[in-house]
Amino acid sequence: MDYTWVVLSLIAAFTLATSDALTKKALTSSNEYIVAWLRLIFSLPLLLLIFLFIPVPKLDKEFYTAFFLSLPLELLSIVLYIKALRLSPLSLTLPFLALTPVFLIFVSYVILGERVSFLGSMGILFIAAGSYTLHISKIKEGIFEPLRAITKEKGSVLMIGVALIYSLTSSLGKMAIEHSSPLFFGTTYFTVLALLFSPIAIYKGGKMKGGAVLSVLLPGVFYSLMVVCHMVALSLAKVAYVISVKRMSLIIGVFYGYLFFKEKNIRERLSGSLLMFIGFLMVVTAT
Repeated sequence: MDYTWVVLSLIAAFTLATSDALTKKALTSSNEYIVAWLRLIFSLPLLLLIFLFIPVPKLDKEFYTAFFLSLPLELLSIVLYIKALRLSPLSLTLPFLALTPVFLIFVSYVILGERVSFLGSMGILFIAAGSYTLHISKIKEGIFEPLRAITKEKGSVLMIGVALIYSLTSSLGKMAIEHSSPLFFGTTYFTVLALLFSPIAIYKGGKMKGGAVLSVLLPGVFYSLMVVCHMVALSLAKVAYVISVKRMSLIIGVFYGYLFFKEKNIRERLSGSLLMFIGFLMVVTAT
């Protein structure tokens, strides 16, 4: 069996987690809209360079439908994602992206016809348990306190919304890839996305100093690498497989939160992240 998609998904996980950590650092002194926009802008040079060397596939109605349905959802997810990174600790927000494979069990079935087995359903339980143990220290205040803590943490709530949107855009993205090519879709989609997000960033954002602009350069480079690996991996395997393995970024993100942002309760959150990732593996093997 060809495991190229696994390697690509893991690279996508690493580059995404690195981009997120660098983005969070940039957010300490800059507006989230401008930072999100510049991350997209700085990802374009590599994507446009790739576009020059790939053939333009024959496009059909299904491609355009998936392409244009995804764009408004992606714009919304960008805003929610960056706000979540600003509002809450990295190790507490990123693990909720683990819910994307849970949503995919249902969404990918509707859009792509993918099914999961009983083992996949058991994976959902592990993911739910992982979400719960992110706030395990709160149990001493009451059995339902961890659930209430999730609602109190604005960044976590926003990231749950992002996870739901990603289940839709991942499925639609796979549909677009099936009716074009992974690199063509990836390069054109994120170029159009950057253009559409420009007026939003200009309207909602503020001024940035030269140094602040440069601080988003590396996040953009890592983001472009993530896009390429993600799209090619989607063309080689089912969307649930790719997204589940890609969620290794959660574990990397937890370590980044501890190493670079001195975030506390790391053991509690890491144990929750690990439980969630075990759930991913169960979903992957059951797909």
